[in-house]
Amino acid sequence: MAISIFDLFKIGIGPSSSHTVGPMVAANTFLVGLQERGSLGAVDSISVDLYGSLGATGKGHGSGKAVLLGLMGEKPDEVDVTKVPEIFNEVLTSKKIKLAGTETINFDYDVDITFHRKKSLPFHANGMMITACDSSDDILLEKIYYSVGGGFVVDDSERDQAHSPIKQNDTVLPYQFNTGDELLALCKKEKLSISEIMLRNECVWLPEAEVREKLLKIWKVMQECVDAGCKNTGILPGGLKVKRRAAELCHSLENKLTNEQYNQGSMDWVNLFALAVNEENAAGGRVVTAPTNGAAGIIPALIHYYVHFCRAYKRDGEDGIVRFLLTAAAIGIIIKENASISGAEVGCQGEIGSACAMAAAGLTEVLGGTPEQIENAAEIGIEHNLGLTCDPIGGLVQVPCIERNAMGSVKAINASRMALRGTGEHFVSFDKAVATMRETGKDMRSKYKETSRGGLAIQVIEVPVNIVEC
Repeated sequence: MAISIFDLFKIGIGPSSSHTVGPMVAANTFLVGLQERGSLGAVDSISVDLYGSLGATGKGHGSGKAVLLGLMGEKPDEVDVTKVPEIFNEVLTSKKIKLAGTETINFDYDVDITFHRKKSLPFHANGMMITACDSSDDILLEKIYYSVGGGFVVDDSERDQAHSPIKQNDTVLPYQFNTGDELLALCKKEKLSISEIMLRNECVWLPEAEVREKLLKIWKVMQECVDAGCKNTGILPGGLKVKRRAAELCHSLENKLTNEQYNQGSMDWVNLFALAVNEENAAGGRVVTAPTNGAAGIIPALIHYYVHFCRAYKRDGEDGIVRFLLTAAAIGIIIKENASISGAEVGCQGEIGSACAMAAAGLTEVLGGTPEQIENAAEIGIEHNLGLTCDPIGGLVQVPCIERNAMGSVKAINASRMALRGTGEHFVSFDKAVATMRETGKDMRSKYKETSRGGLAIQVIEVPVNIVEC
């Protein structure tokens, strides 16, 4: 199956790609199913059941709210994030929703959405079932969906395609690769860079000019997210009372008086860029899934680092941004095809680890690295996140998630620097590191995989607190 860069990088809404974007996509898909059957007007009631990680941490991740918005016809890349609280409160008060924005039905949020905290569906940790009935309580449509990470969704009939994109197709790419070794062999044989391989593949779907335009739109949204995070202050929603830090840090750094001081504090700025994105994500703002929302700050932080601190950007300009994203996506696609980018499936190594590897590869590309050095940088990035657990306190994408993006960003820069100082030869291949991440995820106990039943989630909060929807 062919995965596009635009399957991997999606414009969406926080705080989670698997728990927010995925369920919203699933609800949209359910609406399409009703419309195709001509049953939308006959719907009298809808119930939603969230299982596994969606049930355990769905309230903190805003999963119920996301399903609600999806059933109302809202889409992750189009919904007005500033109006979401108003929409949600209106539904809570009126106990009604407009299916697809047209058909009004009764809907009691506290009754019609059930979070099964200790029940799971057999296939994947992020399972959900949506049921629509008519006025006689006869089922019009009932579907099971799995949100498999990064906003990718499959239904129960597509279990074998869990690591493939939601828009399945049989497109034959000019340069097909599934592993790092295959990608390196293609680069050597065709005398092309990784970004050139990716661009030519993308041109199967879209003209080159449109591919570039869409990638620069992705970059624009990333910039807007950093800007918003650097301005917004206050307490993050959800009940933990976590204070935003990015705006204060930005103010402090902007008071640096000289370029010399600016450059000496480059890692402070990288921390700022990552924190700004993930505070916006935690607040339910507009973010780019890269490759997930929980790890959405790393690639924007690295591109901002490239723009502000690397001379190569002055030479290459926007072309460098395009090449960065293309190269990062090649690494992300390999990881998704051979392991996972889902924290609920393999722990945070699948989110922060994947983003770190992708960002390290992208930076190495734009700084003049060879395909071998890029593969080395990606391997370093993922290897040194192996075993990282997903243990969000209170089921919220806040602690330790926000700081992990800053740490992952600094790791990615160092991975790139180490690779660029070498020849590209190294002991452990990228493919071996990806395989290790997959096996480590299988061995990891479920309490460390986005269930908030282990790790920091219980060490910091040993007694359940009143966590509300983000």
